[in-house]
Amino acid sequence: MEQKPLRLLWLVLTALALVSLLLVACTRPGTTSSTAANASSSSGSSSSASSASGGNTVKMDATNFEVSSITIQKGESITLVDTVAVPHIIQNGSWVNGTAKPAIEPGAPKVDVQFSGNDTKQIGPFTTAGTFKLYCTIHQGMNLTVIVK
Repeated sequence: MEQKPLRLLWLVLTALALVSLLLVACTRPGTTSSTAANASSSSGSSSSASSASGGNTVKMDATNFEVSSITIQKGESITLVDTVAVPHIIQNGSWVNGTAKPAIEPGAPKVDVQFSGNDTKQIGPFTTAGTFKLYCTIHQGMNLTVIVK
């Protein structure tokens, strides 16, 4: 008689685990929660974070930055947070049509930072106003634009 409640508990826990996996699998890379202070462009293809939304922090998931751009003030740095146990190598440049294009814009700090997973690194300071591109050399399409005002 005691096995019936245990079997029911096991079934409920298994169902919850499967639902959780489906929710994670169906979440698009690069999307963020509605509570984040992100703004979408009119095309809906990019989002941005600003220093007013709780710091100059950009989170990374397994294959993307959680926002595509961040706006900061001249002299500030950004903090990159690897939220999963996935390595990233962040450098100056961007992915263009599936091809890595290493490049460093004039006035940009040289970036060559390795993440081993679940870690945090600071990039900068950005001492020149302008638009600077960063990308992950490992994950195709993983780009971040830093706008310095």
